[in-house]
Amino acid sequence: MSAQMRIPYRSLTFWIFVGLFGGMLAGRVFGEAIVPIAEPLSDIFLRLLRMAVMPLIITSLTAAVISVGARRDLGILGAKTFAYYITSSLLAILAGQTLVNIFKPGIGSAIEFQEEVAEIPAMTQGPMDLILGIIPENPFQALAEGTVLPVIFFCILFGYFVTRLEEPHRSTLGDFFQAAFKAMMKLTYAVVWTAPLGVFGINARIVATTGFEAFRSLGFYFLIVLLGLLFHALVTLPALVLLVTRRNPYRHFLGMPSALITGFSTGSTIVTLPLTMKAVTEHSGVSDKISSFVLPIGATVNMDGTALYECVAVIFIAQIYGFNLGFDQQLVIVITALLASIGAASIPMSGLVMMSIILGAVGLPLEGVAVILAVDRVLDMFRTMVNVLSDSCGAVIVAKLDGEDVLRPKKRPLPAQD
Repeated sequence: MSAQMRIPYRSLTFWIFVGLFGGMLAGRVFGEAIVPIAEPLSDIFLRLLRMAVMPLIITSLTAAVISVGARRDLGILGAKTFAYYITSSLLAILAGQTLVNIFKPGIGSAIEFQEEVAEIPAMTQGPMDLILGIIPENPFQALAEGTVLPVIFFCILFGYFVTRLEEPHRSTLGDFFQAAFKAMMKLTYAVVWTAPLGVFGINARIVATTGFEAFRSLGFYFLIVLLGLLFHALVTLPALVLLVTRRNPYRHFLGMPSALITGFSTGSTIVTLPLTMKAVTEHSGVSDKISSFVLPIGATVNMDGTALYECVAVIFIAQIYGFNLGFDQQLVIVITALLASIGAASIPMSGLVMMSIILGAVGLPLEGVAVILAVDRVLDMFRTMVNVLSDSCGAVIVAKLDGEDVLRPKKRPLPAQD
């Protein structure tokens, strides 16, 4: 068999699709007789995922904050960079939030989850309760109870104050959390390889109990996410570039095809980093000083497309459960999506992990994750393109704010003299 025809047995995406279609086929052929086999498989996957999430939050967030905070050249340039990344991520989340609330793809869905939820804790709290709830009275208690937002808040604070320590204590703790994060990444890789079993079990049960009608709303959800990503890429980001530079933002886009195609193909902003740097420096006129500072940080902490996707996914799952979240309750999703995106770019299957974090923060079971995985790989390619494009726009905007003359119109050559 030729190399081009070789089946990608080592690809997790391949096995997830095998689990998806195998589960649908088993549910259709065996009916409810498959449920006693399917449920334990999904339970194993969800238990392993819960086991990995909290340690991964602690190590990834703390390591990321220490790594970024240890840079001595942050100053005003760092403030401008983070201001852009927070603004763009927030606008992406709000775009997705608006679309999913307008079209409500989960309302009336035939998908039925195994776990029942009587109420979501966030729905019984006011805005001030939600804000106060971010500050943990006891971080260890929050960790034991799986309360996500207080743990995130504590990790960010702890990581920041580690960077204020003198040597050798700063390096010792920094090395410890980097090593712990690498160990958790290996563990998480092992856990996500059980995803095909979870996808098989949950989809087999859904098809056995409700039939294929359940997946119609999943297609609607897919379109909503794509629409949100397109809006952010073609409207929001160009508007931000235009607002700051006062020049045609699409001139910048003309230099980005190679970086965007690579991001689409690989699903990684880190891998795309050299091409993104080349595009913004050679085509958009950004200096090496700005690109070498803004883009590596963006590849670590800026995930516009992923944050939008997570927001839509969690509200979609809440709608399937029959909850119509108000703005106050969705504030938890917005805050968690923003905070959880820090350092998540390096996490294997970061979309899956981030969604688990946000579902835990809202108080929803993780069961919905396996349903969303059916379309996750395709959406991952699109949201990575948006992440790469947002990083590049950030480099252009920060360069302009730093006084550089970016997006200069190219001078036309003078006609030859006779």
